[in-house]
Amino acid sequence: MDIFSLDPQPAAEACPAPAVQDAPGDDAMVEILAQTRRVAIVGASPNPARTSYQVAVWLMEHTPYELFLVNPAAEGEEIRGHGFFPTLAEVPVKVDQVVVFRRAEYTPTIAQHAADAGAGGVWLQLGIANAHAMRIAAEHDMTAVQNRCIKIEYRRLADRIEAARD
Repeated sequence: MDIFSLDPQPAAEACPAPAVQDAPGDDAMVEILAQTRRVAIVGASPNPARTSYQVAVWLMEHTPYELFLVNPAAEGEEIRGHGFFPTLAEVPVKVDQVVVFRRAEYTPTIAQHAADAGAGGVWLQLGIANAHAMRIAAEHDMTAVQNRCIKIEYRRLADRIEAARD
């Protein structure tokens, strides 16, 4: 089953500004980002004007993460030598974090696919929040972050993340 062709769940309300409960505290966030090695970006786009493209390129240039781009509509495309996988299930390795650039109503299905793939966590990008997706992550002992940008958080905590890796 493809997360890009599924019927969405009922539309979610507009996402509020980031709140404390959307993500773990800074100490836990540092640990998550320092321990991450492989990241799948679901909803990545080969279009340079899209935020998902810009975040993917930044992660490629500024982090040690191995990235896997997921978007069936982008099959055959690439971002700086990284091709696209049509589904999360087709990523050939277990990933530590699944970073999501899809509308909130799609995220419970994505969280379940992440759990099925053995991912370590689900990270819903800034502007994306879904309590059901966060419950699925928690039920499968995955880390859960919503309504936060991985690039912004990494930049903000970079010194602490690097120190935690040493």
